[in-house]
Amino acid sequence: MNSDRAAARLRVVLGHLGCPPYEAVIAHPTSGAISSASFHPQQFQYTQNNNVLSLEQRKFYEENGFLVIKNLVSDADIERFRNEFERLCRQEVKPPGLLLMKDVTIAKSVYAPNEKVITKAQDFQEDEELFRYCTLPEILKYVECFTGPNIMAMHTMLINKPPDPGKKTSRHPLHQDLHYFPFRPSNSIVCAWTAMEHIDRNNGCLVVLPGTHKGTLKPHDYPQWEGGVNIMYHGIQDYDKNNARVHLVMEKGDTVFFHPLLIHGSGQNRTQGFRKAISCHFASSSCHYIDVTGTSQENIEKEVVSIADRFYGMKGGFSLKDIWRFRARLVRGQRINL
Repeated sequence: MNSDRAAARLRVVLGHLGCPPYEAVIAHPTSGAISSASFHPQQFQYTQNNNVLSLEQRKFYEENGFLVIKNLVSDADIERFRNEFERLCRQEVKPPGLLLMKDVTIAKSVYAPNEKVITKAQDFQEDEELFRYCTLPEILKYVECFTGPNIMAMHTMLINKPPDPGKKTSRHPLHQDLHYFPFRPSNSIVCAWTAMEHIDRNNGCLVVLPGTHKGTLKPHDYPQWEGGVNIMYHGIQDYDKNNARVHLVMEKGDTVFFHPLLIHGSGQNRTQGFRKAISCHFASSSCHYIDVTGTSQENIEKEVVSIADRFYGMKGGFSLKDIWRFRARLVRGQRINL
């Protein structure tokens, strides 16, 4: 593909994101046109028929696998989430099921619990204040465009990407979220990921490979990084390095919705601040659980079950889908399968 077509492809994405040309960067040559191509309604595979998304937004998501909605979550809500995260870090509240994670470089440290030690609060479904994010009408309004009206909140995280200690461990390898999920179909799953402050390449913004949601789930494992890799940060072992990469520069309250097969990751945090974002994966309650035994997901099942044994005292005899049943919460409509 020639450079003119590559430039045209990037301009379309940048125009949609509202970014100046140099805030989204292609790290490798592009491999195909990226655009809001012509669609007939019956050709939409990844979005639902409703009146929320414009035709242009639907086309963009269909073609690229992600969509940024600017200024979606209020400053007031974000400050409430920030305050609750700090309370969790200080262990002033201890909701059941919550997993507080540290960077691999300080995993065995004895520092007093505080915001500068914890890099992620995962599975906050029992924390009433943080779980409000998953029930915000402005979030669910868009989630329904991808899942339909019966919506389950499946996986919750508040990410507190720390300043990189010099070992590049604050990176998140390129991956597909479906690797972690024992439920299908993938087209009825979507992630909502909200910036809690200005996020760019300096503090480790998301990087996405547009259009990769049209592919299949690839094998994942830990990358061979010299400085170490954080727990459960699996990455794709083999992908087309000719795919375009787009870095998502976002402001506080901006929210990106993306497909679970979209290849994405994030870079290291080169600042002295902690880059915060809050997210939830949602799925249609009509999705169904699958057995991942004998698939490329078997490695993550063994790891998650081991962690559940260690942290929650769940003494074996359960599977990955049992753990997801424990996490899942209905947030709109009717609970059908999940």
